[in-house]
Amino acid sequence: MSKKFWLGLIAYVVPSFPLAYSWHLTTFADQYAKLDLLRADPILPLGLATMILQGALFSWSYPRLFDTAKTAWLGSGLRAAAVFGSLAWSYAVLAVAAKTQMSSVSQFLALESGWTLLQFAVTMPLLALVWRKAE
Repeated sequence: MSKKFWLGLIAYVVPSFPLAYSWHLTTFADQYAKLDLLRADPILPLGLATMILQGALFSWSYPRLFDTAKTAWLGSGLRAAAVFGSLAWSYAVLAVAAKTQMSSVSQFLALESGWTLLQFAVTMPLLALVWRKAE
């Protein structure tokens, strides 16, 4: 794997993990507790492992799917946020809401949609910066 692959993975994981921790376990912890669906003792290594796998997949696929021209980085990053974010939203928000018992589906959809939007708005432009070509 190339240096850019590893930097892309880091660009996804390094902001995602602290943002996820803050979002789920600090800022909105009370709202998530009211949903009655999260563990009292989250297994943080599993969350980190998930982000590492996602980051590897996103970093590997980014230059194959999006323009890496130096001047296109922001537009490509936003397109990647829309594509990868929509995919993540479908399996991490919609599918979970469809099959998991919780006290409020609408509250869950609002919280997790906000989280997904934040995560991909932050990480995909960073990934695009990593993969942009020097011209």
